[in-house]
Amino acid sequence: MAKEYDVLLRLMLLGDSGVGKTCLLWRFTDDDFHPSHISTIGIDFKMKTLEIDGVRVRVQIWDTAGQERYQTVTKQYYRRAQGILLVYDVTNEHSFQDIVKWASDVDECAPERVKWILVGNKCDEKERRVTTEQGNKLAKTYGMDFFETSAFSNYNINECFTRLTELVLHANRKELDGLSLSISDDLSSAGQRSVEVSQKVEESAERTCSC
Repeated sequence: MAKEYDVLLRLMLLGDSGVGKTCLLWRFTDDDFHPSHISTIGIDFKMKTLEIDGVRVRVQIWDTAGQERYQTVTKQYYRRAQGILLVYDVTNEHSFQDIVKWASDVDECAPERVKWILVGNKCDEKERRVTTEQGNKLAKTYGMDFFETSAFSNYNINECFTRLTELVLHANRKELDGLSLSISDDLSSAGQRSVEVSQKVEESAERTCSC
C-alpha cells in the first residue's frame, strides 16, 4: 500500500513547564484547545501531514516535560530531533530567561544541523511581562525566526509549525533529492516516491497527554 507521505520529519517542543507547549501541539494537530493544565510526564507525541513545495511531509512532534526531574529523559531525544520550537510564556519573565538554558541544552545535545525557532506563547493575555521587542532581540542573537502565538485564539499556530517544517525540509533537501534519485524506475512509475529520513520513535516512550 502506498504511503500517505513522502518524508517523515521529527520536531520537538522545548520550554519550561506551563508555557503552553501541549496546548500549542493540540491546537496545531487537532485544532482543539485544552485550558486545564496537567504537566506532561516524560515524552508525548502527535503527528500531522503537511504539503510543502509539492512534498507531503509527515511531522512527528514531540511534546516534552518542562520539569527538571524529567530533563534527563528528555535529553535522550534531542539527538534525533531535526527541528525544535523553543517556547516561553510572554506573561512569565522567568520562562523567557530560561530560554538561554534550553538553547544551551540544544547546543550540547542536538544534531549540528538541527533547525530551531523561538515562540512566545499566550500573546492574547493582557498581563504581558515580555515584550515583542525582547523576543525579537533574543531570536536574532541565536539566528532564529521568531513568532508570538496564542493557542487559545489560534494565532500564528500553523505559521510557526509550518515555518519550522520548511526550514528542516530545505536543510535536508540535498540529501532527500539524492535518495529520491536512487529509487528504482519501477517505483517511480508507480508513483511511490517515498523517502523516510528518520528512525521510528521508540515504542517504549511514555505517552501521557496533557496541557
